[in-house]
Amino acid sequence: MLGVMLDVTRLRVLVAVARTGSVTAAAQELNYAQPSVSHHIARLEAETGARLLQRAGRGIRLTAAGRLLAERAEEILGRIDAAENELAAHVGLREGRVRMAAFPSALGTIVPAAAARLDADSPGVDLSLTEAEPPEAMRMLRAGYVEVALVFRYHDTEASPPPAADDEGARGVLLLDEPVQLITPAAEPGTDGPDGMSTVADFAGHRWIAGCERCRGFLLGACERAGFTPRISFTTDDYLAVQALVAARLGVATLPDLALRSARHPGIAVTEIPGARRHVFAMTYGEPPDPPATARLIEVLRDVAASGLSELAPAR
Repeated sequence: MLGVMLDVTRLRVLVAVARTGSVTAAAQELNYAQPSVSHHIARLEAETGARLLQRAGRGIRLTAAGRLLAERAEEILGRIDAAENELAAHVGLREGRVRMAAFPSALGTIVPAAAARLDADSPGVDLSLTEAEPPEAMRMLRAGYVEVALVFRYHDTEASPPPAADDEGARGVLLLDEPVQLITPAAEPGTDGPDGMSTVADFAGHRWIAGCERCRGFLLGACERAGFTPRISFTTDDYLAVQALVAARLGVATLPDLALRSARHPGIAVTEIPGARRHVFAMTYGEPPDPPATARLIEVLRDVAASGLSELAPAR
């Protein structure tokens, strides 16, 4: 492939085939005739000297070379699309579009408040939102599908230094440093508390509810520091489901403040875990300065995180 000039249109076709899993579906997505898609793939194979697709039963699948090229092409096309948007904003064709990926508890709290403020203060900015957990949000950021990724990283103040803001070419702005809470069933009538227990160690013999990969990692670390390995009986990324399971006395869990500010079940008790924090970052990619619309969105997010949380439902 040395010296080969890759055609952007053919790369888009390959990415569509990889995403949809078939030539027919890719043709429908791109509004091409099916023979045109097959022709573009054949030309791309000839140009690269590599076989990109192979038959698998009645369908097709990407070869190792095809998967590699499709992954790189996805990143390249994303950056091209982002560059076109930034250039249009720079020359004044429009104030700008900004796309953001955010995790669920942020989408239920700081993001709507920031979006409303952005719409009121900068009506020319076109904001679009996508739900994504941090690893997927970072992949989308690096591929150019979004300009801002809201991510979080857990931190135990006694066991590790604060998490870094930057990450392999991505730059982060710290929005929130929030506590992590132990979620237990509310006290039964006539008792003083949640089964008379209020620390992680108190629940060593109980069932636990785990969340996403990063949340699960934090839970395992917190329990290890308390001297036990948790018996995880349920796993869900839905923080409303977590609270409902706890309220039904099917287990205990940990949740950050934002998950409780978005919605809180009346049947749970909340106790802050000493030293446990979650840092929320707004991540951008590439060298500064950020495009005007991106910079404005981050500014609004910082303002909402700093002062707007009082407008949200209380965590306790």
